[in-house]
Amino acid sequence: MKVLVIWPPHVPSYFNAGHHTPAFMTAGHLRRDPRVTRVDVRDAGVLNMNWKAVGDLLFQGDYDVVAVMNDFDAVDGLERFIAYTRELSPRSRLVTFGRLSSMNPGYFQRYDLDAIVQSGDYECGVAQVVDAALREDWPQGPLPGVAVRAAGQWHEPRLPGGALPADEWSLPDVDEIPYAAYDRLYARDDHKFCGIPFRRELVVPAARGCPIGCDFCEVPSIFGLKERRLSVERTVQYIEDAFARHPFEYVAFYAPTFTLDRRWVKELCDRFRQSELKPRWKCATTIHHLSEELVTLMGASGCVRISVGLETLEPDSQGTLPRAKQIEDEKFRVLAGWCERAGIELNAFVIVGLPGTTPAGVARTLDVARRTGARVRPTMYTPYHGIPADLTPLEISRYNRQLLAEPGDPLAREWYGFMFGPEDRLTTVYEAVPQHAAHDAA
Repeated sequence: MKVLVIWPPHVPSYFNAGHHTPAFMTAGHLRRDPRVTRVDVRDAGVLNMNWKAVGDLLFQGDYDVVAVMNDFDAVDGLERFIAYTRELSPRSRLVTFGRLSSMNPGYFQRYDLDAIVQSGDYECGVAQVVDAALREDWPQGPLPGVAVRAAGQWHEPRLPGGALPADEWSLPDVDEIPYAAYDRLYARDDHKFCGIPFRRELVVPAARGCPIGCDFCEVPSIFGLKERRLSVERTVQYIEDAFARHPFEYVAFYAPTFTLDRRWVKELCDRFRQSELKPRWKCATTIHHLSEELVTLMGASGCVRISVGLETLEPDSQGTLPRAKQIEDEKFRVLAGWCERAGIELNAFVIVGLPGTTPAGVARTLDVARRTGARVRPTMYTPYHGIPADLTPLEISRYNRQLLAEPGDPLAREWYGFMFGPEDRLTTVYEAVPQHAAHDAA
C-alpha cells in the first residue's frame, strides 16, 4: 500500500505554517500501519512546486491512495489537481481532508473524489479510507466521519470521526517540511503573515480544541470544545530534537488558546529556563487567559510574541463576542504594559467588518492598539458556519479572511483600506531572536 498526502499547488492569500502541519501529522500517523509500505508527503502550496513536478510525483508514485488536503484558501487548484490525479494515477483512491471539508463537506461532492473526511481528526478519517482501500471491495456505504462515493452516489457518515488522544499524535517530521519556502513567505511583514521575518520557525502543534466558542472560528466545530494537549515532556523533547537537526531559531506554538492550562504553561516555562537550549518562542491566546505573573514568567523563559484576539473595542459590538473575548480599552492597555515590561511583542488580531462595527470603530480599535506599541493584524470577518454548499470555487475562495464574503457592501472601500492599505509599522521582534550560524553564513 502506497499513499501520497499532499497540499495542492495554489497561490496563498495568507500563510500560517501551523495550518499545514496536519498533512505531515497525517503522513506520520499512516506510517504506523504495518500494511502501509510507503507514505510520501508534499506541501506544494507555498509557491515551491509546479504542475510538472506534481505530475511527475503522481505518475511515478503509482499510489493506492492520494489524500489531498483542503483549506478555505486552497480550493483554487483542487479541480486541476484532481484532473492530474485521475489522468496520471487512475487507480488511486482519492480522498480530501482539511478545514473546509470539515466545515462544508457538501461543497466537495461536485468533485471526482472517492471520499470526503468531514468530522473528527484528519488522521482518523484518512486512515479509515486507507483501511477501506486495503479491502478487496470498496465499501458501498459511509465510514465513521467520512462520506464515501459508491456506484456514483454519495453516502453520508452515520457515525462521527475519531479523536486521537494527544499522546497518539504523530508530530511532523522536520526533514519533510519545505522550510526555505516558508522563510520566503514570512519575509515581508507588511503582508501580516503570522511568522517572524528573517528567522526560521519550528511549529509545534501543542493543542487541539477550544472551549471559548467564537462564531467566526472553526476550531470548536472541527476539534471540539474540550482541549487536548501534548505533555510538557513530549513538547520539550520534540523541540530539542528538531533544533538539533535543523537551524531553527524560534518556536511557534500552534494551539488555539495556548495559556488555557496555566499550570502546563508554567511547567513549560520552568523547563525552558532550566534547559541549555532556552528557545525563543511565540504563542496565541486570549486576554482573559493571561495575568501579569504569567506574562512575566513567559518573557523570562524566552517568549518574544504573544498574539491575542482583540477583535474590536467598539462597545456596541462587544455582545457579538464570547464573554472571554469582551474587553475594554484599559484592560488592553494594562496587558500591553505587562508585555512591554516582560520584553514581549504584543500582537493584536482585529476583525474588520464584524457585525455591529463601523469603519470608524475599526480605525479607533487599530489606533488604540498601535498607541500601546502592539503589532496589529487585521482580518476580514468571515462567517464560516454559514457557507452554502452550492457556491462556486470562486465564490467560496472569498471566505479567506481577506475579501468580503459577500460582494456589494457599500462600505467595501473603507473595509479594504484596513486590509490592503499601506503598512509602515513593521515588526522588529526578530532582533530579539538570535540568528543561527548557518543563516549568518548565508
